Amino acid sequence: MLILGGALVGLLLGPCLAAATVRLAERDPAARPTRRRVLLTAAVAAGALAAAPALTGLRPATVALAWFGGAAVVLAGVDLICHRLPDRVTFPAAAVGAGALLADALVTGEWAAAGRAAAAAAAVLALATGARLVAPGGLGRGDVKLLGLLGLLLGWAGWGVLVVGVLAGFVAGALGSLVLMAAGRAGWRTAVAFGPALLLGAYTALALAGPLPTA
Repeated sequence: MLILGGALVGLLLGPCLAAATVRLAERDPAARPTRRRVLLTAAVAAGALAAAPALTGLRPATVALAWFGGAAVVLAGVDLICHRLPDRVTFPAAAVGAGALLADALVTGEWAAAGRAAAAAAAVLALATGARLVAPGGLGRGDVKLLGLLGLLLGWAGWGVLVVGVLAGFVAGALGSLVLMAAGRAGWRTAVAFGPALLLGAYTALALAGPLPTA
């Protein structure tokens, strides 16, 4: 029932998330999504929000993953449209995620998981920042912030989940670029949206980890 409820909430939020996507991408508060975008967004949001209770059951951490699911839908959509990952989406997701994981530790007593999440977020953010300083063309500022968010959530699930998620994201990004080049839609210097690949890698790692331990 929880999974079905998450899917239903995702479907209901679909129009709002689609509208937020186009408005952020076009920087126009009056922009309206197409019917096709609304339907696609609703379908993806249903899957993303259903994944939260499927992975954690009912506990405060479920809020972190559910909010992240909605944010992921918007971030991927905006990045595909205009190659940006808005702070207005990433920062609230990080704040809600941190608060929900702290509440989860208070309720369940799993302080080790909360500490691991904080350490992972700091480590991934530091490494991504260093990589951007060394090769500015490799990662955008939005990518760095998104990686910090992924470090928080995937780190909470486990170090192995974090490593698999980040590696899967980079592999997905590389494969996506190769496919676009093979199709003649991109060249070696063409900027390609990396956020969707990172998010795909994160969900791949969570799916492979299966249901996470519940309180």
